[in-house]
Amino acid sequence: MSERTIQPAQTGGRLAPDAFLREAVLVLRGEAAPREALERLLARACGLVAPAIHLADEPLALTATRALVPGGSDDLRVTAVGSVEMMSPAVSVVSLLGSLEPLLRDVERKVDVDCIVQALSAEQGDLLGASLVMRTLHERIVRAASKNFIVLIEGESGVGKELVARRVHAMSDRRGGPFVTLNCAAIVETLLEAELFGIEERTATGVRGRRGKFELADRGTLFLDEVSDLSPSAQAKLLRVIQDPTVERVGGHGSRRVDVRIVVATNRPLEALCRSGDFRWDLFYRLNAIEIAVPPLRARKDDVPFLADMMLRRCAGEQPYRLSVEAMEALVVYDWPGNVRELERVIERAVTLSASHVIRLDDLPGAVTGRYRDTFLPPDPGDETMRGWASRYARYVLSRTSGNKREACRVLDISYHTLCAYLAYKTPHARTNDAVLTGTAIPEEPDAVRPPVRRARDTYTNVTATLHPSLVHDGPPPKLKP
Repeated sequence: MSERTIQPAQTGGRLAPDAFLREAVLVLRGEAAPREALERLLARACGLVAPAIHLADEPLALTATRALVPGGSDDLRVTAVGSVEMMSPAVSVVSLLGSLEPLLRDVERKVDVDCIVQALSAEQGDLLGASLVMRTLHERIVRAASKNFIVLIEGESGVGKELVARRVHAMSDRRGGPFVTLNCAAIVETLLEAELFGIEERTATGVRGRRGKFELADRGTLFLDEVSDLSPSAQAKLLRVIQDPTVERVGGHGSRRVDVRIVVATNRPLEALCRSGDFRWDLFYRLNAIEIAVPPLRARKDDVPFLADMMLRRCAGEQPYRLSVEAMEALVVYDWPGNVRELERVIERAVTLSASHVIRLDDLPGAVTGRYRDTFLPPDPGDETMRGWASRYARYVLSRTSGNKREACRVLDISYHTLCAYLAYKTPHARTNDAVLTGTAIPEEPDAVRPPVRRARDTYTNVTATLHPSLVHDGPPPKLKP
């Protein structure tokens, strides 16, 4: 915003608000401390002394010298130093500022999100998330980094095991040393020993010597990814160097002592591999000093909106993108078998293919939106009822609780009999059409999902059970003609 002095036009002793409006829009477009900039604008345009903008639910903190400026609203009020009579010329401008309150609040919310992202990025690296499982993970990383023991990181592919390893290194006393990585699954077994321990130079044969990963990571951290894919011979060599931190290059005769902290990661549980005979028990006991389990994305669904917003800001560049309500709900409902890596690819695809700055449900892949569409969107909007939607949602919650009806009742906050009624419900359109077109009776729901009916003194229920399917309905019995 320009620092020039604003001289608003005056007509009949009143301030013309057009100059203030133009400057206020420029302030809000800048999105840098908008409230403080608007307060400085008020001071210059209206002659107010130390004005302060207060949004709804914020205290006014009135004193003997600070009074409320007339012209505000319930959502935005302005205070300044001086008497109310001195502030009366600013009524029109303060009223105009009140109309900009929604935009001011949106700008401040965006600025707050940016500050949170920057703060979390500095504190957590790329391991962003505010859920309970993520807070527990960060506490464990801090404790593991304080010691010099071997760290075993377990988690599915795409959860960020290397990010955890880098965070352990960055928070340890070895952060000034190198961080060397090796993907054990990507190295041929015949070359693995040379990668780990290096090759001794042989002038006669023309072999050029080079250092291995252990030597490169001296006084630092060596990260071995996918350690579960090591062959039995490679496991024995790794066990030897863990027991005695000395390495001998391939083709060499002398050994070199190294000071390396080892961090390993696996996407398969090592204990189960030991039971099946695919991994050495003694190596497992050596590696399992400090275990860190990285949770999958489906175990922290609360972090999905935050991660999606952060990835949108990273991928969008100068063009601001946002997710529609339906698209965000579909991302939260999806189980994410590929975890954070899959979420990042989905956001990149949506940003590339979206026709506008709002990413809608159709911009997401069908595999991501399939469950959301089947559960929450009606197949035929003209035929949808509240009871039909509730039946689909109850079935969705039951699937999330692995078929545990008591747990589903707790999540939905309904009784057991109400849940059974929702599960047994079928749309009248589907019942009638299926019966008329096929000529077959509608199969009854199993006893586990059928709502209880009264057997004694309930002749209508017993009779309708034997009627033709086309006469069965959900409402009250039809009136008989006289």
